[in-house]
Amino acid sequence: MQKKKRSPLPLLAVHNLRVSAGKSLIVRGLSFQVNRGEVHAIMGPNGSGKSTLVGALMGHPGSMMQSGKVSFMGKNLLSLSADERACAGLFLAFQYPREIAGLSLRSLLFAAYEAQQKTRDPHHRRMSPIRFRSLLEEAMSSLHMDPAFAERAVNQGFSGGEKKKSEILQMQILRPVLALLDETDSGLDIDALRTVANGIERMRGPKFSAVVITHYARLLRFLVPDRVHVMIRGKIVESGGPALAEKLEREGYRRYGVRETSPVTVLAPP
Repeated sequence: MQKKKRSPLPLLAVHNLRVSAGKSLIVRGLSFQVNRGEVHAIMGPNGSGKSTLVGALMGHPGSMMQSGKVSFMGKNLLSLSADERACAGLFLAFQYPREIAGLSLRSLLFAAYEAQQKTRDPHHRRMSPIRFRSLLEEAMSSLHMDPAFAERAVNQGFSGGEKKKSEILQMQILRPVLALLDETDSGLDIDALRTVANGIERMRGPKFSAVVITHYARLLRFLVPDRVHVMIRGKIVESGGPALAEKLEREGYRRYGVRETSPVTVLAPP
């Protein structure tokens, strides 16, 4: 009798996750999973908990896990610190990228690249600064970024669009296994939007997956997701294919009982 083949483990599996910020319960029993090579989009109105979710997955100190399980590449993600999650191959592109005075973008990326490569490959040999410069400039060219930005302090003097491109640049250099992209499309004009989408699309393949947080379907016209999830009041209430994003663009979230920002549940004091 022939043995049945086991289905491969999902890259990311989130089960019944509950997350609070301060005294407010934001993510309320959320479950979903991402397989290797897939791009998922999570859409929802303001206040639905999308940013809190990806912040919690990355280990943001402002997100407090209340209950639930999260596995990443078969391991318990919640047992890892934020830097351990990054070295394991998780990446977060911020909705509002911070400025870091006194640290050049090149220095940040070189240090992060070397730290992550040492963790992922015990036989890694340090890349020469000259070779890294070539790698960085090639990636910047693909994003239509002036190479002079590499010598500036991280995000200082960058426009909103340049900050978002800088996040995608960091993703391209660090080559994460799973990227969490928190409204990377917000504030971008159509040309910058296309450039950012193409930057994500270029990485698409069996060794790269992404969870894209967005309000609007316009990004998903350039970056077609494998799955679309609708998040309302801290839960995923519907999932489907790319057509679901277009339906949300036309109809909004009224059919889920949403007229404006949903209130959050306040936790009792400890």
